[in-house]
Amino acid sequence: MREQNEELLTQLEEIKQWEQEQEDLWFWEKWGKIPFTILDKLTPKFLHQKVNAVLDELVQYIHSGSRYLVNKEATLQKLGANISLEDVRHLPLREIDRVAQEFAQSRKRLATAQGATTGFGGIFTLTIDIPAVLGMSLKILQEIAICYGYDPHDETERLFIVKCLQFSSSDIIGKQTILKELQNFDNRAHQRDGISQVASWREVITVYRDNYGWKKLFQLVPVAGMVFGAYLNRKAIEDIAETGRMLYKKRRILERLSAEVQ
Repeated sequence: MREQNEELLTQLEEIKQWEQEQEDLWFWEKWGKIPFTILDKLTPKFLHQKVNAVLDELVQYIHSGSRYLVNKEATLQKLGANISLEDVRHLPLREIDRVAQEFAQSRKRLATAQGATTGFGGIFTLTIDIPAVLGMSLKILQEIAICYGYDPHDETERLFIVKCLQFSSSDIIGKQTILKELQNFDNRAHQRDGISQVASWREVITVYRDNYGWKKLFQLVPVAGMVFGAYLNRKAIEDIAETGRMLYKKRRILERLSAEVQ
C-alpha cells in the first residue's frame, strides 16, 4: 500500500534535515588536498600512469556505462519476481528503502574486504584501491537508482549518478551548488545542456581523489594499513550509499506528490 501525502511530506522533511546536516564539515576536510599532493610526489610514475588509465576508462561510464554498468534485470529481481522499473515506481517506499539498504550493506562488506586486501601492500596497492572504490561507488549508486525506479542505462540518469558521487565528496559550497542543480533535474534531463555537464566528469574524479585519497595516507604502512583500509573503504561506500538513497528517495517522493496534485 502506497503512502499518503502526509507520510510523504514527513519523509521529505527528514531528507531536507539530512541535507542541512551535510553542511557540517570536519575542519581537516579543508586541508585534504595538501597531504594528497605529498602522496602524489611519493608515488612512482608508473603507478600514476596506471591510475590515470583506469580513470580514463571511468570517463567512458557516463557515455556508455562501460564495464561498470550493472545488470538491471538481476537488480530488479531483488525487488520481486518479474518486476519492471514501472512496477518499482509504485512500490511502497518502506519496501524500496529495505532493498536499497540491503544493496548498501552488501557493497560495504565488499569494500571492507577490498580495503583490507589493498591495505596490506601499502603505497603500491593504494593507487589500485582508489579506482576500485570508485567502481564500487558507481555500482551501488546504480543499484539504488534501480531500487527507486530510475534506469542507469539511460545516459541522462548516469549524469544524476555522477552528481551523487560529486555531492558525497564535495565541501559545503559544492554540496549547496549540487542540490540547487538537482532541484529541476528531471525537467531538463533530456535537454542538450544537461548532457554537456558530462564534461565535469574529470573534475568529479579529481575532487573525489583529493578528498578521499588523503585519508588513505593512513594506509601507506604495509600490513597496518589493512585496518585503516578496511575502515575507510567501508565508510566511503556507506556515505555514498546514503547520499544515493536520500537524493533518489527525494526525487521519488516529489514525483509522487506532483502526480497527486495533477
